[in-house]
Amino acid sequence: MKLLSALLTGTLVAFAGHTSAQVGPLGDNGRPTSYTVYNFTQRIDHFPNSPRYAPNTNASFTQRYWFDNTYYKPGGPVFLYIAGEVEGEHRWSNLETGIIQILASATNGLGVILENRYYGQSWPFENSSTDNLRFLTTEQTIADNAYFAQHAKFPNVTGGENLTAPGTPWILYGGSLAGGQTAFSLVEYSGLLWGGIAASGVVHVVHGYPEWYNPIQENGPQDCITRINKIVDKIDHLIQTNNTQAIQKLKDIFGLGSLSSLGDFAMTIAFPLGGPMNYPTNTWQELNWYPAYDAPDFFAFCNNVTDLNAPADITAVDLQLANYTHGLPWTGLGAYANYVKEVIVSTCPSEDLIDTTECFSTQNQSYYADITNSGDRSYLYSTCSEQGAYQLPQPYGTPSLLSRAIDLNYTQQWCTWAFPEGPLSPQAVPSPDGPNLTWYNKYGDFNISAPRLALIDGGSDVWRDVCYHGHNASTRYGENQFLITGGGHHWDSYGILNISAEPDFIRAAHQWEVRQVLTWLDEWNRKHGSGWKRTEL
Repeated sequence: MKLLSALLTGTLVAFAGHTSAQVGPLGDNGRPTSYTVYNFTQRIDHFPNSPRYAPNTNASFTQRYWFDNTYYKPGGPVFLYIAGEVEGEHRWSNLETGIIQILASATNGLGVILENRYYGQSWPFENSSTDNLRFLTTEQTIADNAYFAQHAKFPNVTGGENLTAPGTPWILYGGSLAGGQTAFSLVEYSGLLWGGIAASGVVHVVHGYPEWYNPIQENGPQDCITRINKIVDKIDHLIQTNNTQAIQKLKDIFGLGSLSSLGDFAMTIAFPLGGPMNYPTNTWQELNWYPAYDAPDFFAFCNNVTDLNAPADITAVDLQLANYTHGLPWTGLGAYANYVKEVIVSTCPSEDLIDTTECFSTQNQSYYADITNSGDRSYLYSTCSEQGAYQLPQPYGTPSLLSRAIDLNYTQQWCTWAFPEGPLSPQAVPSPDGPNLTWYNKYGDFNISAPRLALIDGGSDVWRDVCYHGHNASTRYGENQFLITGGGHHWDSYGILNISAEPDFIRAAHQWEVRQVLTWLDEWNRKHGSGWKRTEL
């Protein structure tokens, strides 16, 4: 343990003899602040005989990647960070101070980030028509990982022309959807890829996902949560009784009187919590253990909803709809509505904030018809075609943070508008009945397993119930799994260059991840008889 402790808390000076790193200027912490971008020629279609992708193609596209060889020594492993559903630059922090830095510094490893197809600047086509999106699937994405590992080059790195799998131990890391892709890559290509860590990895998808709000319901400040539950119940009572006059007054109170869709209204007032598919402000999901990464907007919201010293003109709003609910006040309504108006509605660039349709309506079908390449469109396509997890309210009779005006059809309509049938591939159109979950769950679902696959989740993550440690999964025991008590969404991916200064559960998670990787590399060494050796550290 002393050796491990030294690895985790010791100096971060690079080992002598390494070649120049492919990095930009160093920050105050001595770590790079930018990285050189490289281009990789990737296949568009890894399955040229599959009718799912007809008409098939032999064409290729340019996929971006970055790497950091600060800690690399010949014989060390390659750590591949799967960028997921964002631009690759957004993952640089994982090379700088995060999980890849932690693992690479402990093992003389090379850190790499690979941008996912259809995100950032890694586009197979000039636009994202339905036909062109047919290659945006889980199986194509994880095949990218395997093909890249077999053919990637790392200029100016000793041996960088030959650091390919399976001759070099490649260890993948991904968080969220990329965590699922990491796990699936290990299932499909276990003979090629040596190991992987799936953090908050989505391994099980469902059509509707009301469980998204459960961690907030259970762990948020209960006076705040209870007030929202009761307000939502009263809102839904007005909707159930079709009290159009009261509903209009309610929308006006929130500054959203021009919204015609009750679903749009319900989503907009849920933004401080996390509206279905849209998060224009930070939510519970963006909470983090380290202040530099934290976004505590949620608690600011709750502090407003429960403010005992709210001005009289705010608290007076709590009675404005009481005559529609048998004289019962809507405790907290004024503070809730005031927060939405000041923090959400005020972001609308419309010159006339009375008309908020331009900003908060999802009913403009021409918007969805825009086939310009964008990460939002790619994410929606994956959601509609195979990932699902449409965020939903709880049923009547169960406390809900989201109005029951939201249902499956509310999200499904976006799929219908966005992805009409094109001239080439009718099979690329998402089903109007919902995503084909089998395409995603076929890799093992909650029972996913592969050699040297580690799975780590957060106990208070909104996505926990589609992850390995979901409440609906059977209880499993084993050294390859870790649940961060009170943890959020892939909290282990963040680091501060000083593990000893981290909170207990985060420090324990990082130490566990390093132990897992050290064990895998010992196994590699025993099997191959050369390469990485712990005694080199």
